[in-house]
Amino acid sequence: MQKLRIDKTKPIHDINLNNNTLQTKFKPTNPIPIISLTEESYEQRRRHPTKQMGIQPFLFSVFLLLLHSTAAAPVGICYGIVANNLPPASNVVNLLKSNGISNIRLFNADPDTLKPFSGTGIQLMIGVPNEVLPSLATGTVNVSLDWLQSNIFAYVSSDQVRYIAVGNEVFLKDPFYTPYVLPSIISLYQALQILGLADKIKVSSPHAASVLSSSSPPSTGTFDPYLRSVMVPYLQFLEDHGSPFLLNVYPYISYIRNKQYISLDYALFGSGTTVQDGALTYTNLFDASVDAFVWAMEREGFGGVAVVVAETGWPRDGGDAATPENALAYNNNVIRRARNSVGTPKRPGVGVEVFVFDLFDENLKSGDEYERHFGIFGLDGAKAYDLSFN
Repeated sequence: MQKLRIDKTKPIHDINLNNNTLQTKFKPTNPIPIISLTEESYEQRRRHPTKQMGIQPFLFSVFLLLLHSTAAAPVGICYGIVANNLPPASNVVNLLKSNGISNIRLFNADPDTLKPFSGTGIQLMIGVPNEVLPSLATGTVNVSLDWLQSNIFAYVSSDQVRYIAVGNEVFLKDPFYTPYVLPSIISLYQALQILGLADKIKVSSPHAASVLSSSSPPSTGTFDPYLRSVMVPYLQFLEDHGSPFLLNVYPYISYIRNKQYISLDYALFGSGTTVQDGALTYTNLFDASVDAFVWAMEREGFGGVAVVVAETGWPRDGGDAATPENALAYNNNVIRRARNSVGTPKRPGVGVEVFVFDLFDENLKSGDEYERHFGIFGLDGAKAYDLSFN
């Protein structure tokens, strides 16, 4: 019987592709539990996603609700730097503090960007660039240790780091690096174990909606079958180590590409559109997008994995319906719902942690014109529209 198997007892030191199959060689180290999914156990997980935890489905849902409904979900902002006109990072720190923003996502471990955050108390999600993954995946754990020490902990305290985001939207969008994602995650996790930080700093990888082959209605949420060989072991790692599934959600893009099916009112949390999905009622596209991932994970047998929206936003210029008024309406609702732990129809009361995109416009970004106009703040620090993070 064929197995999907990740042996986390050993650091990866070699990796190669053979007929599109990930093959790894290992050297022994201290044991960590092994992930091993036979086809039979995979089918059991699919049919009974909560039984392996010894919790009946209803009680499991109640457990999730009680776990997350007692406090507001964190709200952060993405700090993209694909631009040549941005203010100094030291000015950015003051801007964040004056607006009550205490969580930020950095897409790269850039020293000049990281240094000013040291000692500020601002919590960080720090990205590992896609192009770094092969060296982390094919090296020993010492390579990951050196990368963490040299690129992150040399500039900020580990107390300020909440997440390590390994790559960004690799599956399908940057497929060359797909085989290296999970080995890199495991190697970085092992490095954090050695440093005594594995319980505090969570390792995951942000994904775009393109990893789903079906998402509408949300209950049909299904991962692309061509990604199953990498997605299932990845989900197993997240479940085993309490790491969240990171997703990038852009209802704006869904709206402009599917205007014949999606109303602007539905994309902007308006009150005039509802979508019925079985017993669940959806009033906005953000909830539907998040729940499509929740359903997809449950379909694979991982219904208990938490979700963090690592990126979401609405442009204020450069495209159809891209206005400051619409950007304010969208981002305000996203933040308000997180602060109030509204949750989604599939997980009511379970607050969704979000990182709003983007701190500033990024004038060197490629793609459609709207891609360069997500900035919530102007270069002078003034708000582009009156959005509150408190």
